[in-house]
Amino acid sequence: MDNIDNKYNPQLCKIFLAISDLIFFNLALWFSLGCVYFIFDEVQRFIPQDQLDTRVITHFILSVVCVGWFWIRLRHYTYRKPFWYELKEIFRTIVIFAIFDLALIAFTKWQFSRYVWVFCWTFAIILVPFFRALTKHLLNKLGIWKKKTIILGSGQNARGAYSALQSEEMMGFDVIAFFDTDASDAEINMLPVIKDTETIWDLNRTGDVHYILAYEYTELEKTHFWLRELSKHHCRSVTVVPSFRGLPLYNTDMSFIFSHEVMLLRIQNNLAKRSSRFLKRTFDIVCSIIILIIASPLMIYLWYKVTRDGGPAIYGHQRVGRHGKLFPCYKFRSMVINSQEVLKELLANDPIARAEWEKDFKLKNDPRITAVGRFIRKTSLDELPQLFNVLKGDMSLVGPRPIVSDELERYCDDVDYYLMAKPGMTGLWQVSGRNDVDYDTRVYFDSWYVKNWTLWNDIAILFKTAKVVLRRDGAY
Repeated sequence: MDNIDNKYNPQLCKIFLAISDLIFFNLALWFSLGCVYFIFDEVQRFIPQDQLDTRVITHFILSVVCVGWFWIRLRHYTYRKPFWYELKEIFRTIVIFAIFDLALIAFTKWQFSRYVWVFCWTFAIILVPFFRALTKHLLNKLGIWKKKTIILGSGQNARGAYSALQSEEMMGFDVIAFFDTDASDAEINMLPVIKDTETIWDLNRTGDVHYILAYEYTELEKTHFWLRELSKHHCRSVTVVPSFRGLPLYNTDMSFIFSHEVMLLRIQNNLAKRSSRFLKRTFDIVCSIIILIIASPLMIYLWYKVTRDGGPAIYGHQRVGRHGKLFPCYKFRSMVINSQEVLKELLANDPIARAEWEKDFKLKNDPRITAVGRFIRKTSLDELPQLFNVLKGDMSLVGPRPIVSDELERYCDDVDYYLMAKPGMTGLWQVSGRNDVDYDTRVYFDSWYVKNWTLWNDIAILFKTAKVVLRRDGAY
């Protein structure tokens, strides 16, 4: 720990990230012109030759302003933000610049081509964030984006902070140790726990080290003490992780009262708003129809395969919906026809299987599952009929897990949050380990989703679901 290899170079990172954004912002226009030429075999009909140079220069100026906005206002090249949060800011910024470009064309009375405009800004929305992420990945590989990090604390808040940072590789925090003079553990997550204060200052002298204060809410004095100590030792790179577990933090407005150490958090329950529910419902209907159209040949084929044993293709099992209303949750049948009898016999004769069932209401090696059923479960194709549940309004594309009535008591105080939303075909639990996470963690994911709902979170979860399903993580 005395000599840490720190290649971190913030200035070089800023330059590379800014250049990446600048290049691909400008390439978006050239790619759009290439698409127009490929489709229509000409460009001048859409942008006259005498306007082309001016349009290219104008687009370059817009790219410089956009990169400046990312750098100075949003601090994308300075602050380390979670991937999906940064992506949302990139999308929002590029959409604003696209609208400004439209207004500029109207004001200057240039010839407007909807093809060039749509292609250009679609490419910008795709290329800029994609190559930004790729640049960060390459900088990570070179080691100049990775920032050596020490987490101060050893409790649940510190461990949660470590897990969160590990899930966000693009943030570039390379946690090398925990620090807590009162810690009982010598290691946490296979990382050393430093208990000697002098070691902290020795590490600080070896290079640019980032410090994350993640003490429990009962250890506020420690947080204050180490903020003072780190300031005295000229440690500029410090982050505080408050212990806010359980509070809805998305779309939270923060304000301060002048000359008082009082922070006001304005909490919003988005799913309580009629406009938010309408937006979510519209999103569900549009996306479900599109998915059904695309997946209909596959669903017909699965229907045929499942019914070959003489049983029905689809069954509906009673699940708890919004406000506790029961509904039939549709799935392709993946079990033998007499599955209930097989389960009862197994639980009566196998105490290990009975204990596993009572723990999570699931069996890893379930004898009821057919050969076809095992495949469609592994790939989550058995859940495709739930698209009809979504269209009926019983379910949502994204939401808490569909559960049976007997499971409600295991939600304890969080049951109120669960009943506020429609169950989802996928959800936070699906992209965070699925069947591999314990039941209490599933409950936490469901309540977190409801408390922090945004449409952007739904979109992020859907993209993550595609990745999880393709990799078959936690499926059985």
